[in-house]
Amino acid sequence: MSEDIKNPPREKRTVSKEILLKAWELMNTANAMTVLFEKNKEVTAKYVHATSRGHEAIQLACGMQLKPQDFVYPYYRDDSILLGIGITPKELMLQLLAKKTDPFSGGRTYYSHPSLRREGMPKIPHNSSATGMQAIPSAGAALGIQYREKFELDESTDEKPIVVCSIGDAAMTEGEISEALQMAALKQLPYIFLVQDNEWDISASADEVRANDAAWYARGFKGIEVRSIDGTDFETCWNTINDVFTMVRKDRRPFLIHAKVPLLNHHTSGVRKETYRDDLDEHKKRDPLPKLESFLSKIGFESDELEEIVSRATKNVENDYQAALNDPDPKPEDLFTFDFAPTPITEEKGNRAPKDAELTLMVDCALFAVQEILEDHPEALLYGQDVGRRLGGVFREAATLAKKFGDDRVFNTPIMEAFIIGSTVGMAATGCKPIVEVQFADYIWPGLNQLFTEVSRSYYLSDGKWPASAVIRVPIGAYGSGGPYHSSSVESVLSNIRGIKVVYPSCGADLKGLLKSAYYDPNPVVVLEHKGLYWSKIPGTSKAKSKLPDREYVIPIGKGRIVLEADQNEIEAGNSLVVVTYGMGVYWAQSAAKDFPGRIEVIDLRSISPWDKELVFKAVSTHGKCLLVTEEPIGCSFARGIAGDIQDACFQFLDAPVRTIGSEDLPAIPLNSTLEEAMIPNADKVKDALNSLFDY
Repeated sequence: MSEDIKNPPREKRTVSKEILLKAWELMNTANAMTVLFEKNKEVTAKYVHATSRGHEAIQLACGMQLKPQDFVYPYYRDDSILLGIGITPKELMLQLLAKKTDPFSGGRTYYSHPSLRREGMPKIPHNSSATGMQAIPSAGAALGIQYREKFELDESTDEKPIVVCSIGDAAMTEGEISEALQMAALKQLPYIFLVQDNEWDISASADEVRANDAAWYARGFKGIEVRSIDGTDFETCWNTINDVFTMVRKDRRPFLIHAKVPLLNHHTSGVRKETYRDDLDEHKKRDPLPKLESFLSKIGFESDELEEIVSRATKNVENDYQAALNDPDPKPEDLFTFDFAPTPITEEKGNRAPKDAELTLMVDCALFAVQEILEDHPEALLYGQDVGRRLGGVFREAATLAKKFGDDRVFNTPIMEAFIIGSTVGMAATGCKPIVEVQFADYIWPGLNQLFTEVSRSYYLSDGKWPASAVIRVPIGAYGSGGPYHSSSVESVLSNIRGIKVVYPSCGADLKGLLKSAYYDPNPVVVLEHKGLYWSKIPGTSKAKSKLPDREYVIPIGKGRIVLEADQNEIEAGNSLVVVTYGMGVYWAQSAAKDFPGRIEVIDLRSISPWDKELVFKAVSTHGKCLLVTEEPIGCSFARGIAGDIQDACFQFLDAPVRTIGSEDLPAIPLNSTLEEAMIPNADKVKDALNSLFDY
């Protein structure tokens, strides 16, 4: 590994005796917890955990200097940071034992995975156990703080808030770390990367898996200042943290603190040090606990006084452990709380088609929806690739918005889908409401890790403390020979991510109403927008244009719409069926239905997750036959899932199997227009499927 970057010389300052004694108490508390967990491993190791043993000095120096206005994103070895901000051993043990009274998650996630929203303490939004995944959400929180300061959305304070992302050096090799550092440097965010380097991944040592350490890596990001320190010397740690926190509060710019520390405990309770470590003796020489004891003795503290603190800390830990053991476990019914935050939009409101309104393209209905949101809500902002002033989106879906609202509210991001999606959970934690755009559905894959790991689970795993309120717009579908990387459909993947909502409107009025509903929903909502419907250029899609709904128009997410009704006489004669579809399928179905006058009902789901089971089951029970139309290949698809639910709920009413039509089961949509046409459904293919179903 390369040698440490040299820090600028700084004046040596003495830390107050009060702080030193508090650090000694908390460091011994952390040590006593590690000892107790190991002694009682038959109980404590039921659920995997790691402790801060060896990292205590840098962690306590950080935790003890955080303020209530700050945000901190600890990682799984940071129990000393939590002690430093005032969390008690019992509270930590309640999470260790996955108790119902675990104050962070109600027994839902691991030890030292805190979610905290408590008066008088720093804020800790949910962040996952995926190594390094907290970097992007924490950068999003810093971006949110910066935004709120620029627009003066909060009362001014003498000590401005900061964001600390604590992380292990091994996690710095994750690609998403680069995206967080890039945005911190680009936007000069009030953001501190606290990197604790113990020279280990799990069983892989730093010299075999890392080309350089975090301090050298950060040199590639212009505008991030670096401090590299001995993370075992409490006085050095305290003064460095104090300097950096003070500068970030004042200058509003990013820092990276690289602290070298030993790893004195197991990687986790499930990966024990004695099975693979060959450097334990060397690491023990750098133990911060005897270092602090020696320093305290040198400056005049008596050994009896220090030992009394050790004894008291050990006794408190034991008492807290016994108390935690007696707390209740969650009940089975506790599993079902906090899946989604309650939404205020529970019924359709406003005027869908004002009398004097003009027909408006679907893309412009979206534009007006976002414009109205930005006009009415100063906490709202829009960002993504190419949505800024010059272009206003590759489909012009954000045209003029940057000019109207400024480059701090509507702005371009670098090419980094993980940041675009993952930053929303941090932005939401600060009280902002981000509307972001992934340029094409084909590009969403780098962002799925954040969507699944951070965004979708924030509300549930924080026991309802941190809903991740965001609108994620995604142009989707095949249109105009877009080829294999601009034509994909991804709704089946998204519908399998629990904790998010997914909508897929097929006309301008629905897009405007659902965008508004998505904004007011406290949960993350992905809005899929078919590119082929934006301008109604494809024959048969003219009804995608709508009269522009009024400002108050909203549609409850999860409610479908009947876009074509069957004749009652045909229904009573048993000559009808229902088509259940969404997106472009709505127009294929309506075009095909012209050959079956009065015999076809078409339901536009509008929402993928949740979808309108009540409407669909009622229609299937009425008609007895059902065709599902999707643009995706049907194997393992969302549409096939609906078919299964229909078979299960409506079997006694069915006169034929539930049929599904979709694209061919191939890896990608080809560029050539002839091959594209052969690949995806169309009205003629739907008509053939209808004939087959009627003939059954």
